[in-house]
Amino acid sequence: MSRELHIVGFQVGRETYGVPITSLHEIVRVPEITAVPDAPEYMEGVINLRGKIVSVIDLRKRLGEKKVTFGRRNRILVVEHNGRLAGLIVDSASEVLKIPANDVEASPTTLQEGRANCVTGLGKYKGRLIVLLDMTRLLDLGMAQRASSEGRTAGNAETRRAAAGK
Repeated sequence: MSRELHIVGFQVGRETYGVPITSLHEIVRVPEITAVPDAPEYMEGVINLRGKIVSVIDLRKRLGEKKVTFGRRNRILVVEHNGRLAGLIVDSASEVLKIPANDVEASPTTLQEGRANCVTGLGKYKGRLIVLLDMTRLLDLGMAQRASSEGRTAGNAETRRAAAGK
């Protein structure tokens, strides 16, 4: 018996992406989002999801989509990552896909060399390709960029203090 991957499929632009169903907490309509100062450009802000504060990333911006528009089909995929919830705005959430493991190919090396390195593979499903994303890499990159920019800011302050002889 062949192993199957259970993937939540969603659209961003013209492409269909997928994440393991095990990382999905829920799918919600896009509520009012509270902006957060000094956040990366792709970070839309935070939402209150039944008493829990959830940071929201616009996956379209995160993946470099040029034309970002909001419509009534937009959804937020709420995923759990390292014990915390994060929301990903997508154009639409389509379906749960069952892809046989032997229909998944590893990510091409050119994609692995990219800065994001969040594509784990490509699944073949009913004549189309599903780009499989690694939530850890996708979300950790955002956290790492924020930490490195905070480190640069702290480092710059230390450099200025040292230059001033303090």
